[in-house]
Amino acid sequence: MVELSRRARRLGRRADNSDWVDRAAGLGLIAYGVVHLVVGWLAVQLAVGDHSGEASPTGAIGELADRPYGAVIVWATAVGLYLLVIWQLIEAAAGHRFARRRTWKRLLSGCKAIVYGALGTSALKVALGSGAQGNERKTDDATARLMDLPAGQALVAAVGAVIIGIGVNLLRLGFTDKFLKSFDGKGRSGTTGTAYTWLGRVGHVAKGLALCMVGVLFGWAALTHDPDRSGGLDAALREVLSQPFGPALLTVIGLGFCCYGLYCFAWARHLDR
Repeated sequence: MVELSRRARRLGRRADNSDWVDRAAGLGLIAYGVVHLVVGWLAVQLAVGDHSGEASPTGAIGELADRPYGAVIVWATAVGLYLLVIWQLIEAAAGHRFARRRTWKRLLSGCKAIVYGALGTSALKVALGSGAQGNERKTDDATARLMDLPAGQALVAAVGAVIIGIGVNLLRLGFTDKFLKSFDGKGRSGTTGTAYTWLGRVGHVAKGLALCMVGVLFGWAALTHDPDRSGGLDAALREVLSQPFGPALLTVIGLGFCCYGLYCFAWARHLDR
C-alpha cells in the first residue's frame, strides 16, 4: 500500500511537470475565455434593451450553439473546459508543491475543477441537443429544494456567503495584481504586459462584483425564505439593470467580462504553472 502511494505521487508529479498539461491548460483557458466574451456581449445586449438572451455561462454556451458552425464550437468548448478539469485535478493531487499554504491551494484547485466540470457538462448537454435554457429557473428550483431541508435557510445563506467570498477574492486579485503570478516573464513585461495587466484588473473586478451580487441574491432568498429571490448570474445582472444608471453600470460590467475573456487568452499564451 505504501509503495502504491509512492508510485501514485511520482505519477502525479510527472503529470504536473508535463508539457502536455501546459498545452491542455492553454486550450482550456481559450475555451473559458470564449465563454466570458459571450457572457460580456450578452450583458451589453441586455443593457441596450435586448432581453432575449441569458447573460450567464450556460446562456453563453447556448448562444454559441446558435452561431454558424455552432455545434463544432460548442463541442470544442466542452472539450476545453474538461481539459481545465484535468489540469485542476492534477494540481489538486500533486501541484503547488513549493507554494505557501499548499493544502489550501490544492483544495482551491479541487473547487475550480468542480466549477469547470459543471460548465463543461452544460456545454456537453448543448452539444448533444439537450439545451441550456432555463438555467435561472433551475437555480430557483435547486434553491427551493435546498431550503426545504433541515436548516435549509442557513444552507442557502451559506451558499450565498461562499459565492460572495469567491467574488471578494476576485476583487482582491484585481486590486492587488496577484493574478500575474500565473504569467511567465514575457506576459508581465513591456507594453504587452501592461495591457494584459489592465485586462486582468478590469476583468477580475467586473466578475467579482457580479458574483458578489449573485451571493447577495442567495442571502436575500434565505432571509425572506423565498427561493424565487435567488438566481444566477443572469438574475444578478438584471438586478443591476433595474438600479439607477443601470444600463451604464451593466455595460461596464459586460465590457469587464469581455476583458476577462481576453485576459484568459493572454493567460493561455503566457501560462506559468
